[in-house]
Parts: sequence; C-alpha cells; structure tokens
Amino acid sequence: MKAIIPVAGAGTKLRPHTYTQPKALIPLAGKTILSIIIDQLKDAGINDFVFIIGYLGEKIQDYVKEKYPQLNCHFVLQNERHGTGHAINLTKEIIGDDEILVVLGDTIAEYDVKEVIGTAYSMLGVKKVDDPRNFGVAEIDEDGFISRVVEKPAIPKSNMALVGVYKIKETSFLFSCIQKIIAAGIKSYDEFNLTDALECMIQNGVRFKPFKVQNWFDCGKKDTLLESNATLLKKFGGNIEENHSFENTIIIPPVSIGEGCDIKNSVVGPNVAIGEYSKLNHAIIKDSIIGSYSNLFEIVLNTSLIGSDAEVRGVSRSLNIGDNTAIDLGGGTKS
Repeated sequence: MKAIIPVAGAGTKLRPHTYTQPKALIPLAGKTILSIIIDQLKDAGINDFVFIIGYLGEKIQDYVKEKYPQLNCHFVLQNERHGTGHAINLTKEIIGDDEILVVLGDTIAEYDVKEVIGTAYSMLGVKKVDDPRNFGVAEIDEDGFISRVVEKPAIPKSNMALVGVYKIKETSFLFSCIQKIIAAGIKSYDEFNLTDALECMIQNGVRFKPFKVQNWFDCGKKDTLLESNATLLKKFGGNIEENHSFENTIIIPPVSIGEGCDIKNSVVGPNVAIGEYSKLNHAIIKDSIIGSYSNLFEIVLNTSLIGSDAEVRGVSRSLNIGDNTAIDLGGGTKS
C-alpha cells in the first residue's frame, strides 16, 4: 500500500499566507495540515509516500525530509496544474500495480485507516452535507455500492460528498481510465478530474464501497481553518512545549504554544495555536493562529490568522496577515 498526497495547489483562498507558504504547511492545532495527514497514515502502518508537488514544492520536500526521515518518500513535480486526475497520472511509474490510498493535501478527516486499508473493495470516503453542489458526489445503490460519482453536480441526486480520501485496489485500471479521459479531453470545470476517472472505473465494472468519515475538517479558507483549529485543539487537548517564559500571563485552554516562545503580560486562549519562538507582550489573543517567529505587542486579536515572521503593534480585532509582514496599528509604544 502506497499513499499519494497531492499538494501542488496554490491555495488561493488562503492568501496572503500561501504567497510564501504551501497550504499544506499552514499551522493547525500545533501541527501542520500535512503533518496531521502523514501522522494519521503512518500510525496505520503506511511507510511509502508519494507527494505531488508544484507551487512552493521545495518547502514541502524540505519539510517532509526533515520531519519524517524514516519514511520512504517520492516527490513528483506537477509543473502545470491540470487537475487531480492529471496529478495522479504522474505517479504511474512509481506506483506500478500497488494498491494506493489517495488523500488530498487539504483533507483532514477522521476515519479508521486500518479498516479502510484492510477491506476487500476499493473505497471512497464520504460525508453527508447540506449542499453538495461544491463537491464531488457519490450516488449509492440499495446494495451499498457506489453506482455513480459526479463532480460538482448542478442538480445533485445525493447529499453524500466525496471528502478527498480514495482507496484504490485496481490501480492499473485507474491509470487506464485517467489516460482515457486525458486522451478524450474529458474535463470537469476545465480540469482532468479524478472523479471522472473513478466514474470511468465504475461504469466498466469496478465496485466501490463508501465509508463514512466521523469528522471532516475544512482547511480551505480563513474562517473554516480557524474553526478546524479550535475543534482539533479541543480534540488533541492542546500542547505547551517546554522552555517558555510566561511572565504575568494567563493561559486559557485549549492552546498550543511552540518551543521557545516568550510571553509576558498577556492573556492567551482559548483556541489559540502559536508557532515556535514567537514573542508576545501586552497581548490578548483568542480563537487565532499565530505563526512562528512572530512578534505581537500591545494587541488584541480575535479570530485572526497571522503568518510567520510577522510583527504587529497596536490594537485590532480580526486580522489576516501573511508571512514577513510588519504592521503598526498605532496607540502603542515600542518595547
């Protein structure tokens, strides 16, 4: 079993952060989106990974090599983004006939990975949603098998959305279907989509079973990323690394604070994740994500997303600031 994780997207909905940082490396509950995915699969016994990289791909490669030296990792470059089907097709030589588990690089879902890996059928992760028009959708027959999948249908016949987790046993068939849709120019929303290749497999007799995920965390936009951060902090219980200086500071759990942070005269929490080696002085922070090596002085932040190497002074309520940014909102003295 090999895991394929496509992480070539530009993450335009999370700009300005994704101008300098791949979406998969955005901090979340003291980890990164990518590390949560990798840890989940690694803990289930998967040691072979294929990462499809593109935009800022060298940062993905450096991160994985540093954090996971024990894993057998391959990196495939997708120079031009033509969709998930096109991305998966680039892994054909590495995968061969091995079974695969594809997890999209912005997909955090709770499910029993070992159980999915061990089943006799190919499987697609699904979750019931109120409005499935913005997702791939799975139609399920009376025998419990998937009868059809369609990408972002205008009039959905099912409310079971594909969450971005795909276990494929018939990999040769998958690559054959991908190559067919590319050769025929079959696109959904101007991309060669993995959903269309899966539909090709289904119509040619491959049987897929759905598996329902317990939770599905949306990491695609600022507001939903902060909601996911809060939920995961509550789930993980937060984490405060050693070697801190918390002078005259109140911590309201759950929070995650990275190594080497210096926090003084502040109130932090609840639902706050702070990266390593950040400094806070006279700050009140809640429901926010703060990147590493950031400096925050005389500031009130709520529902804010602050990148790494950022400096913020003054008073505010909600910010969305990328890496390497300096902002002086006034009303404060330098320290």
